[in-house]
Amino acid sequence: MHEYLDIQPAVKEALRKGSPVVALESTIVAHGMPYPRNVETALRVEGIIREEGGVPATIALLGGRLKVGLTAGEIDYLGSARSVVKASRRDIPFVVAKGLDGATTVAATMIVAAMAGIRVFATGGIGGVHRGAQETFDISADLEEMARTDVAVVCAGPKSILDIGLTLEYLETKGVPVIGYQTDELPAFYTRQSGFGVDYRVDSPSELAKALKAKWDLGLSGGVVVANPIPEAYAMARDRINTAIAEALGAMEADGIKGKDATPYLLRKLTDLTGNDSLEANIQLVYNNARLGALLARELAALVSQRV
Repeated sequence: MHEYLDIQPAVKEALRKGSPVVALESTIVAHGMPYPRNVETALRVEGIIREEGGVPATIALLGGRLKVGLTAGEIDYLGSARSVVKASRRDIPFVVAKGLDGATTVAATMIVAAMAGIRVFATGGIGGVHRGAQETFDISADLEEMARTDVAVVCAGPKSILDIGLTLEYLETKGVPVIGYQTDELPAFYTRQSGFGVDYRVDSPSELAKALKAKWDLGLSGGVVVANPIPEAYAMARDRINTAIAEALGAMEADGIKGKDATPYLLRKLTDLTGNDSLEANIQLVYNNARLGALLARELAALVSQRV
């Protein structure tokens, strides 16, 4: 194993045995939700994965170490501490060298998961091309990571605050498949509709696992976006969330917020503008993705064991 990598014993044993393991990010804990809901959500996500027969592996950087699998105390620390770096690919070596604490983004979680040998990662929504990127060039490193790292990302689609059309164009250029789970239309985080289609639809975890295995067996490197719509009972009306996003974007511009601070700012603003409805939707879609992530990891592990 990598000299900078610490794998929790339960996760290490599961990987050794070929059992299903699901990676989880930590930015959603440190920067995506208010305390203590962030910690409660993270622990419940781990519980859902265990209930579905998987082993959760929340990923973070603590004291400069790459951690794969966290204790409940470490999750609570990330959720309440104020000095945790939001760490993407570019940040990892500096957080490590300085012995700092970092919460991993989608991109950084993919990197560390791949180091550990984990192929399935469940999160909320992916980053992408931001609105107005034609002038700002604000494009998430998540997209570039998907082009190079062999990890399937189970999500509720791109975050609604993004330019979804341009995000799909970027993914197409990089050869990253966008798969709709039981849907022909790409979900957009808080809503089940985006107005855009997916590349392929799959209707079961086994069908999805076979496609992933074929991709990687063929040497076609890179990840896959598994777009899993938020459950209908918790979805927000598209017009309502789009109105709130427009207002939040205006406030962000007025406040001069840019770069890595943009997404956390917008998510907090949306929580305020929707009376916490967007936060509750966010929590429910993460639960839903964790469940599918565990089912997918189980099917993928079974396929790999058959080959062995």
